[in-house]
Amino acid sequence: MQTITKNMLIGEILDMDEEATKILIKHGMNCLGCPGSYSENLKEAAEGHGINLERLLQDLNQHFNK
Repeated sequence: MQTITKNMLIGEILDMDEEATKILIKHGMNCLGCPGSYSENLKEAAEGHGINLERLLQDLNQHFNK
């Protein structure tokens, strides 16, 4: 069981499972090819894109823990 946290890098999450891309896109993050994905953590990216971090974390963790 893997827990996604707000401090994880976007690229780290994508490396764990490419299916996470669908969740990020659903929330308004098009991070797949973004150069910042390996330098920006989930919290920073959510703030930068005006995304509700708690909902995003909930969806990501639900995905990774199924």
